[in-house]
Amino acid sequence: MERPKEKAKLEIVLKPIGIIRSPITEPGKAPRLGSEGTVRGKLIVDEQYRDALFGLEKGGMIVIVYWMHLAQRDILQVHPRGDRTRPLRGVFSTRSPQRPNPISLDTVEITGIEGDVIDVIGLDAVDGTPLLDIKCVV
Repeated sequence: MERPKEKAKLEIVLKPIGIIRSPITEPGKAPRLGSEGTVRGKLIVDEQYRDALFGLEKGGMIVIVYWMHLAQRDILQVHPRGDRTRPLRGVFSTRSPQRPNPISLDTVEITGIEGDVIDVIGLDAVDGTPLLDIKCVV
């Protein structure tokens, strides 16, 4: 397939729907994957999106989409899991947070919901991380 001569001029604007509250204060202190830890936290959803939470229930599983705001976006190769004994790989072949568009996904369990606050377990996000979306697991 031929490369287009000109890149599509598309600007994507993402508006956070809330913020993640977590005991993790630095990226290096996060579990490598949410499934590797039992970090509890809160999803504080902006009031204007409260009605979108209808149907979510305690014990349910959701996928949260968030923007890793502390990630370095200019790094294109990493040692997997930060292990320098492993060869460098392109970030698209790893789960590294360092990437051109630091979008991340966590599958978490809902442990409680009150108003626009969702309590969850299974986070690997840093406190203050912008929350972009919530999707139910089917």
